[in-house]
Amino acid sequence: MYSHIFLGSNDIPKSKVFYDATMVTLGYKAGVLDAKGRCMYFSKTGVLGLTTPLDGNVASHGNGMTIGFLASSPEMVDKWHEAGLNSGGIECEDPPGIRDTGDRKIYMAYLRDPTGNKVSATYFLD
Repeated sequence: MYSHIFLGSNDIPKSKVFYDATMVTLGYKAGVLDAKGRCMYFSKTGVLGLTTPLDGNVASHGNGMTIGFLASSPEMVDKWHEAGLNSGGIECEDPPGIRDTGDRKIYMAYLRDPTGNKVSATYFLD
């Protein structure tokens, strides 16, 4: 559905440490820096980018915004969460576990990245 998502960062090297750790646990390669100093994570279907805001203002998180990454097992969600906490992420929401959305059950974990962006890893149980 999406071709790319860019997240603002006030410290690309610090954010790269967090996203390298979490994206590698999901099976992606570490991010690469482009000529503009942005950090890019590539998949066959899209790109996750980290960038300082082009308008020169401070990057801030979007209130009510969450970027969710797909995991292939509950164990992968747990590894993602642990890697994020060990790489500058901040715990938020409930601990990793099952969420019942009414229509389906999912196994999820949430973190805030070093800039405060809310991210999650999700495995669909049914």
